[in-house]
Amino acid sequence: MVTKEIHGTLILVAVLGVIAPIVFSQEKPDAAAIYRTGRNLENQGRTEEAEAKYREAAAICLDEINTGIGTMDSYAVLTWALQRQKKYNDVIKRGNEALAVRQDYRIVETMGEAYFYLGNFEASLRCMQRYINNIPNADRTSVAYFFIGEIYRYQKKYNHADIAYTAAVQLTPDVALWWYRLGSVRESAGDYRFASEAYERALKLDPGYSQASSGLERTRRENV
Repeated sequence: MVTKEIHGTLILVAVLGVIAPIVFSQEKPDAAAIYRTGRNLENQGRTEEAEAKYREAAAICLDEINTGIGTMDSYAVLTWALQRQKKYNDVIKRGNEALAVRQDYRIVETMGEAYFYLGNFEASLRCMQRYINNIPNADRTSVAYFFIGEIYRYQKKYNHADIAYTAAVQLTPDVALWWYRLGSVRESAGDYRFASEAYERALKLDPGYSQASSGLERTRRENV
């Protein structure tokens, strides 16, 4: 026969078994999931809500790092969240802290984007090339190629930019902007036939893309 004392203990254990997972989940929020929620909100045009999620994700990661339980994932999500908030200098600072511990090419690529927006094209190019050379089939390889194309376009190295943009659209062929950029550097290099083809691809993806339409008209005239 179970005594009242034992019965009460069993009830307490059962209650704690229910409460403990709830408390644990509250103590360890998922920064990556919160960041992804922010990206989804941003894609829906809900900018203020997205910003709040990015701040929340960054705060969680900073707390993990400052309390000594941070991992490279903490640093990666932190740099992503800071990047979405356009805090590019903070991306570089935190990225360098992480890379002093271990090389993480997710962080290298994010730093490459931050350097680009800061106008440090040499540092950006180094980061993007390191990312591509070390993990050529990664999720953001096409993005890295696009940024390389952007750097060479700004530097008026149009043939180099053509190669980079071509690699980007081969890996991710459904971004109208990238095809437009490819058309623009081909046009600048005087390669009107292939510029027209790139502009046409941009318009197939986005029929209302006025800049691509204008580019197509120009290059068709030049190619007659």
